Amino acid sequence: MSVPPQTVPSPTPYAIEVADVVKTYPGGVRALDGLSFAVQPGQVFGLLGPNGAGKSTTMKILTTLARPDSGSVRVAGHDALRRPDLVRRAIGVVAQRSGADPMTSGRENLVLQGRLYGLRGAELSSRVEELLDRFDLGHAARREVRTYSGGMQRRLDVALGMVHMPRVLFLDEPTTGLDPESRTAMWDEIERMVTDNALTILLTTHHLEEVDRLAHRLAIVDHGRIVVAGTPEELKGELRGDALRIELSSAPDARGERLAREVLATLPGLREVTVEGRRLGARADAGAAAVPMALAALDQAGLPVAAVTVARPSMDDVYLRHVGRRSPVTVEPIGAPV
Repeated sequence: MSVPPQTVPSPTPYAIEVADVVKTYPGGVRALDGLSFAVQPGQVFGLLGPNGAGKSTTMKILTTLARPDSGSVRVAGHDALRRPDLVRRAIGVVAQRSGADPMTSGRENLVLQGRLYGLRGAELSSRVEELLDRFDLGHAARREVRTYSGGMQRRLDVALGMVHMPRVLFLDEPTTGLDPESRTAMWDEIERMVTDNALTILLTTHHLEEVDRLAHRLAIVDHGRIVVAGTPEELKGELRGDALRIELSSAPDARGERLAREVLATLPGLREVTVEGRRLGARADAGAAAVPMALAALDQAGLPVAAVTVARPSMDDVYLRHVGRRSPVTVEPIGAPV
């Protein structure tokens, strides 16, 4: 049976294409200001940025929950503005807040999700059992979801997003609230999904270690625009020298912060000085040589040091350079205001 012409994706080398997207909310708040990026099929693409940068609005537009004022959006080869119905059938969405029914079992949640996408009979049963096994939920399949641990609930959320075998999966903060063991297990599963299913994933996260490990490419968005994009290694490679991180013995007042900045800024070989309360940072051509010099200068200024580390450039350094502040602890779910 031939496929109706309108359901055939337009030829494109990208799984996601966003071009010159603008979105303004009432009151003149411009959430997106000419946002543009593209994602290759079979890649994990990380979307980073501070709260209020436009990530939530971008996710809502890509998943057809909102429309832009202008610009174009294509997902899985479909025009998301003209044919949102086709996009919805081609994507899976794992929101930050769980969409599972806590009063029914894991298996019942998966069965209902499959039926919503038209799966029936043996095909549905086989798919549900496959996902329960893949996400290590078989032993708890008959238990109510409200009895699941945080890690189990998150694995079920991802399984629900995968029931209909989407071509593009959107993961919004997939490991928030998980302990280190559960977080590592989730990273392993995300990598397997990409490899085994040729899946494209758009990932939003504030865990910079997460994007460093998983993302083939990433973009940092701020004030509704992409400020930098590339592979993790490319972006870290742009930062010359070592990262010098210093923690003062006590939090300085405003005058102390200014003094700490001035002290480090005047030392030879140090640049990109930052001060955030007790935490001081700088880049150094030779980190090991800069440590005793910085310690002596701060001590002489009456700013004793509690700890100091020297490290190669990290994603935290990349984020700090382009956004001007460290990745926040708080998070921004798909349904939250910008």
